[in-house]
Amino acid sequence: MLSAFKTTLSSYIPRRCHLFGLGLVLVGSIISIWLNTQIDILSQGRVVGLSALTLAIIIGMVLGNTIYPRFAPKLVGGVSFAKGQLLRLAIMLYGFKLTLTQVASVGMPAIMIDAAVLSSTFILTYWLGTRWLKVDRQTTLLIGSGASICGAAAVIAAEPVIKAEAHKVTIAVATVVVFGTLAMLLYPVFYHLGWLQPWLSAQQYGIYTGSSVHEVAQVVVAGNAINTEVGNTAVVTKMIRVMMLAPFLLILSFLLTTKPSPRSNTTNMTNNSVPVSGKSALMRRLTEVKVPWFAFIFILIVVLHTVLDMSEPFIRTMVKADDMLLTMAMFALGLTTHLSAVKQAGIKPLLLGAIMFVWLIIGGGLINVFINQFI
Repeated sequence: MLSAFKTTLSSYIPRRCHLFGLGLVLVGSIISIWLNTQIDILSQGRVVGLSALTLAIIIGMVLGNTIYPRFAPKLVGGVSFAKGQLLRLAIMLYGFKLTLTQVASVGMPAIMIDAAVLSSTFILTYWLGTRWLKVDRQTTLLIGSGASICGAAAVIAAEPVIKAEAHKVTIAVATVVVFGTLAMLLYPVFYHLGWLQPWLSAQQYGIYTGSSVHEVAQVVVAGNAINTEVGNTAVVTKMIRVMMLAPFLLILSFLLTTKPSPRSNTTNMTNNSVPVSGKSALMRRLTEVKVPWFAFIFILIVVLHTVLDMSEPFIRTMVKADDMLLTMAMFALGLTTHLSAVKQAGIKPLLLGAIMFVWLIIGGGLINVFINQFI
């Protein structure tokens, strides 16, 4: 166990072969963050829905389909390191954006609504994607992760568990960007038109927004479009969904673990020719589950952030570091995404994202109304 831990820990230390690729990814992420800031300043905040993560993947894709392939042999080690280890580290540091006190402030209804929206959205996405639209399983799982939890961050966190190809991750992120931006713009319009008031109070609208809009940044915009108090409720509700990422990844890993075949069960009979019990087979399967430790370290950081008296400068530093690492991971993802593979995927993944967008508005709304009225 100790040797395995040391091996895992050492894998997070970059080596000389990683330096050139990491240097490129770092420069690309800095440019993406700077460009996003400049766009915000020049447009006086009128360009909404754009983020450094979105710019990073776009710039990465442009380079990845033009210049990068020529230099890939020297850079691929660092780029892969950014997509893997830096991504996991970013998910861990995400815990500095949330405390358990914030979770308690919105109460049990918000937690129940988040759990219901998450589970129903993911199950429905998987059923529609694989059974009806015939989208490949990996892409469906990634789209379901992004729609049901926390957008692009959930997609790239689920990638190590699903072991998806880069272009499939990009497709899933694209659905988050497109339909999450639409949701961010439409939710305040629905509220100001008076369509939601018969069913939801202002604070309940905040919970509705946090439980059904894709990205954290999009929730901030949609919630604060009403007022600051509603915005705070929306963000806390959204961050509760983010906390559900750890158990979600563990369950997903268990479900994706290969079940023992009937042949292997026959081989594993005892000397008395008694088949191995179902309980033993379950235990064998549990031991094969790849536990997403990085997601549980995220939960640990949330707890430490709650119980320890951390200084504000330290928290801000950790949040900025997390934003940088996430941007680096997205830039690396863009570099390894080939447009030919995206084109080959066709229109079906976007159609699946559109259907789930409608479900989150209507189905998510019905879940919110039911729990607020009857629980």
